[in-house]
Amino acid sequence: MTLGGRVIKQGPSLPKKTNTYLTYQFMKLSLCSFTTRMALLAAAVFAITLAPQPLRAQDAAPAAEPTLEQRIADLEAYVNNGARTEGVESKISGPGPGHNAWQMTSTALVLFMTLPGLALFYGGLVRSKNILSILAMCLGIAGMVTILWWAVGYSLAFGAGNAFVGDLSYAFFNGVKPGATGAGYYWISDSIWAMFQLTFAIITPALIFGATAERMKFSAVLLFTAIWMFVVYFPLAHMVWSTTGFMCGPLNPDAGIKAIDFAGGTVVHMSSGWSALVLCIILGPRLGFGKEPMPPHSMVLCMVGTGMLFVGWFGFNAGSALGADAIASNAFATTFLCAATAGFVWGMIEWVLKGKPSVLGFCSGIVAGLVVITPAAGFVNTTAAMIMGVLAGIVPFFAVMYLKKALGYDDALDTFGVHGVGGTLGAILTGVFADPSVNSVVEGLKAGLLVEQLKACVFTIVLSVVATAVIALIVKFTIGLRPTAEVETQGLDINEHGEEGYLLD
Repeated sequence: MTLGGRVIKQGPSLPKKTNTYLTYQFMKLSLCSFTTRMALLAAAVFAITLAPQPLRAQDAAPAAEPTLEQRIADLEAYVNNGARTEGVESKISGPGPGHNAWQMTSTALVLFMTLPGLALFYGGLVRSKNILSILAMCLGIAGMVTILWWAVGYSLAFGAGNAFVGDLSYAFFNGVKPGATGAGYYWISDSIWAMFQLTFAIITPALIFGATAERMKFSAVLLFTAIWMFVVYFPLAHMVWSTTGFMCGPLNPDAGIKAIDFAGGTVVHMSSGWSALVLCIILGPRLGFGKEPMPPHSMVLCMVGTGMLFVGWFGFNAGSALGADAIASNAFATTFLCAATAGFVWGMIEWVLKGKPSVLGFCSGIVAGLVVITPAAGFVNTTAAMIMGVLAGIVPFFAVMYLKKALGYDDALDTFGVHGVGGTLGAILTGVFADPSVNSVVEGLKAGLLVEQLKACVFTIVLSVVATAVIALIVKFTIGLRPTAEVETQGLDINEHGEEGYLLD
């Protein structure tokens, strides 16, 4: 009804007797004097005021305000990136601005590693007729993995589940809210945590196909990736980083293997590197491999991509501290030192043994250093990082230069030599150099840690190798792994994507 031109909504909670009375009174308004009408109006307002109303959440007694001491303790927890004050309603109930800002920045940096970092790094290393196949691979995987992650991947990786895989409690990002915290860490948004982990899920399978570059069908790349994510990546991420994970020493007191992995030595680099070795062997070598030269078509693009990977890796490693704190600073420093040292060492070894320090050597060494420090970045001190940098420049170098020749496999862009060997080396060295004074997480795990790291390496290798062999054979006997010899000779760009990377006419 209306009164004085304003809409008045009849309260659903008014008793029937009160409503009947008011209706009757308003029917008589036109017969009453102005004074009587005003009196009746006052009576109506009074009746509405006294009518019983349902109790609403906002009418409930407010929660007790935290004391000044509790509020200060909560603020100190935010500044120190520690646990919130237990049992106290925080005045900083959502994500902490500084820590969350660093996590968003880190997420963007890790995506930058794939698009365009890895795309240009790998793209520069192939022949010009296949550069677009690398770019399409990175773009296609980024899109497909994002869809899988949103639908079920995040839930399978970080849902409670069991020791080996999560559940579907977060399917379609159910319950993943930007204003909530705690899924990843105390002060970062649950949404940003999910996005941060998505960028890891994107780059991992993309690394694999450096080994199979220039000779694998795009449809096979996508099908292999889709199956591999469910069989290898989602379970491995759960086992290493989930609170119920089989290999999550820091978070799961009942873990079968009490290993540590700061930013993905096993989950990202070992899984992709060992899978790459198996896949390239099953796929077979490129046409003309070992008989004709197949030099990189653009070392300029390769170097640009390396620089992007180097910069983006600070988000990868320092971002894995899940806040802008001292552990993030340590991971930042150790990442920088190890990568730069490894790049220099690789170049110098090449100079001594081959007579010239190549740009490719420096680039390969930097990436190897980044891989080796990844599982250890937030657990080791800077001296250890320098030692790891030297080893990262030596061990992967010999794997790339001599092991590949000795065994005869065509790892086109040295994915196994850098990521498989480097990731395994880094995981083992983490057990040697992890320091409780750098990260208190190490304190209760240090005794016997090297053995646990070795167990984690063996488990990861077995899972990656067996799963990849099965998946590769499934793809081979369904849609096929390789294009025809004619397509491979002409190049994948024009045949599979209908485009050319360079139009020089």
